Amino acid sequence: MIEKLSLPFPYLSDPDRSQAITPFGVADEEDERNISRPALVVLTTEAKEAFRFESRDFADRMPEEDVLAAAQALSFPTTTQEPPEIGPAEAGPRTLNLRELKVYFRGARFAAQAMGLRHAHYADEIKVDSKTYVAEMDRYTAAIEWLERPNSK
Repeated sequence: MIEKLSLPFPYLSDPDRSQAITPFGVADEEDERNISRPALVVLTTEAKEAFRFESRDFADRMPEEDVLAAAQALSFPTTTQEPPEIGPAEAGPRTLNLRELKVYFRGARFAAQAMGLRHAHYADEIKVDSKTYVAEMDRYTAAIEWLERPNSK
């Protein structure tokens, strides 16, 4: 994955859940595939936890700017790297193209809005979840619109 994505940082794979998933307490005990909940844990150079975000499920993702703010708060020395070389990408058989993905995100956005409105009188948490998810779909749609611009690549 590191080579495929030209990542400038280490990436942990934990297929038996012993290296990070169980020690960091992010195992999804209800998932029969034996996987973790989506989570992000930022560690200091002394391996101390400096920041944690745990998703409740696959649809709950943290805004990228929050991740960057958490990392920047650690005041690591600035590094530079050459831009990664973008290699050939091969879409899988179920891959959506950008136009289809944009329509999908728009539908997900409106569904989240509808759920927030439908259940707004039950709990403030539902309203917050709805607004958070709508904002996420807006960010994804903006990213697609940027990719669609002629000079973005």
